[in-house]
Amino acid sequence: MFKRYPTLLLVLLLTLAACEEQVEKDIDSQKSADSLTSYVDTFIGTGGHGHTYPGVSRPFGMVQVSPDNGTSGWDWCSGYHYSDSLVAGFSHLHLSGTGIGDLADILFMPVNKKIDLTKKVEARKDIPYLSKYSHIDESASPGYYQLYLEDFNINVELSSTNRTAYHKYTFGQGEEKSVVIDLGFAINWDEPTETSIKLEDENTITGYRHSTGWANNQKVFFVAKFSKPIVKSELFSGGEAVSTSEVSNKKTSAQLYFDKESKQLQVAVSLSSVSLANAKQNLDSDANFNFDEIKKESSKTWEMALSDIVVESPTDSLKTIFYSALYHTKLAPVTFSDKNGEFRLQNDSIAKTDGTAYSTLSLWDTFRAQNPLLTITNPGITSDIINSMLAYYDESGSLPVWTLYGNETNTMTGYHSVPVIVEAYFKGIEGFDVEKAYEALKTTMMQDQRSLKELKEYGYIPYNLGNESVTKTLEYAYNDWCVAQMAKALGKEEDYDYFSERAKAYKELFDPETGFMRGKSSEGKWNTPFDPKHSQHRVNTDYTEGNAWQHSWFVLHEPQGLIELHGGAEPFTKKLEQLFNESSEITGDHTSADISGLIGQYAHGNEPSHHIAYLFNKAGQPWRTQYWVREILKTQYSTKPDGLSGNEDAGQMSAWYVFSSMGLYPFNPASAEYEIGSPIFETSTINLENGKSFKIVAKNVSEENIYIQSATLNGKNFNRTTISHKELLAGGELVFEMGSAPNKNWGVNVNEN
Repeated sequence: MFKRYPTLLLVLLLTLAACEEQVEKDIDSQKSADSLTSYVDTFIGTGGHGHTYPGVSRPFGMVQVSPDNGTSGWDWCSGYHYSDSLVAGFSHLHLSGTGIGDLADILFMPVNKKIDLTKKVEARKDIPYLSKYSHIDESASPGYYQLYLEDFNINVELSSTNRTAYHKYTFGQGEEKSVVIDLGFAINWDEPTETSIKLEDENTITGYRHSTGWANNQKVFFVAKFSKPIVKSELFSGGEAVSTSEVSNKKTSAQLYFDKESKQLQVAVSLSSVSLANAKQNLDSDANFNFDEIKKESSKTWEMALSDIVVESPTDSLKTIFYSALYHTKLAPVTFSDKNGEFRLQNDSIAKTDGTAYSTLSLWDTFRAQNPLLTITNPGITSDIINSMLAYYDESGSLPVWTLYGNETNTMTGYHSVPVIVEAYFKGIEGFDVEKAYEALKTTMMQDQRSLKELKEYGYIPYNLGNESVTKTLEYAYNDWCVAQMAKALGKEEDYDYFSERAKAYKELFDPETGFMRGKSSEGKWNTPFDPKHSQHRVNTDYTEGNAWQHSWFVLHEPQGLIELHGGAEPFTKKLEQLFNESSEITGDHTSADISGLIGQYAHGNEPSHHIAYLFNKAGQPWRTQYWVREILKTQYSTKPDGLSGNEDAGQMSAWYVFSSMGLYPFNPASAEYEIGSPIFETSTINLENGKSFKIVAKNVSEENIYIQSATLNGKNFNRTTISHKELLAGGELVFEMGSAPNKNWGVNVNEN
């Protein structure tokens, strides 16, 4: 099938194949006419700075099997970038849209010849099993990935269950059938510390890969079962060939050979953070190598996951963006516990859960919209996430900041596990110990590390006593407000008073002369000289991955307090409008990719800006929210590989789209309310776990008709810019009449319902 033929014969074969393929496509298109997975393009975000991967995972699955280009550039944090045309193999763990790279563990690469695994690899060009590929010979859909390896004349197909990856390799007739396993392979920040490969029997290999990187102590155990017997094996330790059936070293690799009679070879690979015994237990008991059945089952699983929200629009491209976004919101966090409930903590102790433990907790990003989305679509996962965070708290003494493969990375500012827990509590999500959760909140926010000591001493974080002082102060103020609200609900009045006072720290850094949040020294003096467009990358700066224009609006808990600091709604909205119309120039030496998706100084490519357009609602000008939300939806997302304006960040960039395109947004997640924006779909139906549905209808909606003229909720007049989570869970229908001109009377009187 993959051989080179004489030109005439090749043309004939391709013509016949094309006709047959078209018939199959026509049949498939009829079958999938109502399929939601057919709208998902897994390549969206693999270009630009999206940092997503195109490969395979089940919703929130333990394995993410995907191609690796074999390079360590920043845009290859997921292992893959659409601009590339070389592939080094297919590993089993990947990050979706992060700004730091790691994982790419347990690399498999099928080949059709003997590979020199003693060759020293100093750059990608030295990888001896590297292959060219073309996007023409690449395809993907939820639960399925396919790539043709040009240098080896092999077609690779991938699918998975929750804890097991499935590979299907189709070789040329009569060609060498072989697979390389390279546990020394690494990208970006990752470096192996100890690896091992063992031939268990003629169909099975096992091993482990321990490494250090962004996850400082990562341990991955694996078992791989092949559909055909291994007829020959070559093992390598530190680049040297060995004549044993088991090898251990910092870097180990192997080449396995199989009979040449059949063209196909399949392999099932399962993982564990705990042990080889657990990896074996995680391997699907029915791993009978019926690849097409696994693929079909995976597609059905994704179809069910995507059916949480059903949107209707005559514009297919909008549905493609929406369902690709919804797909990306369900890739992380990832299942971390084994079938028996065990999972490894960063100190190498083994914890156990009755539910599911999760890792890849990108909380600085996801607390804003992705975690709130899960409270609607997957509340059970939300409670499991909280129990996972409490397990990490038991081990470390504080709640997580950014957890990767059970390791605390301390990446980014604040403690945004706090709003995730408080939001869940106020949304009525059960399944976790409320008192223990509160204890964890208070203990975390009362410690001295990560600039909390300075916050307690000064009432803000002085810029001369720590980097990113403004961002830290603002984010801790919000975290403190969240703790205060839960303290009040639990009758802990003293704690409520204390944390409520700390939550006003944002006022200490507002400069009325410039209208910005500014760094202040321990002596109470402003950091000068001051340029609101100036940004540096996290060192000697007052802001995290941004500047004063982007960070001066982060007061989620007291927006009216922020408005008052500006002198009232009129000067506030004038300043806010200026944000979107200001020159997009950025000064300083900040990495420009961290300030991307610019509309004026609004930077949609990074999370600090994500709530800002909804601030007009708070200042009595909801038509401005409607205008700018639509502008962001239209300009910052597309169906192309670079269709995300910044890092996907484990689902947050996509969750913003999912919410905003329906006309909702969780401005302050812990308030258990949603702001009203401007829906783009004629109908959005949220199918709730309680069996009810909540429908959002936008009558006369179009590219021009972006403004809400009037609204009803379950047939009654609705004239406000917020709706509660309780109202949403009750089910019903929210109907908007849309028009091309603003109705400056709608949503202004918050007391009118």
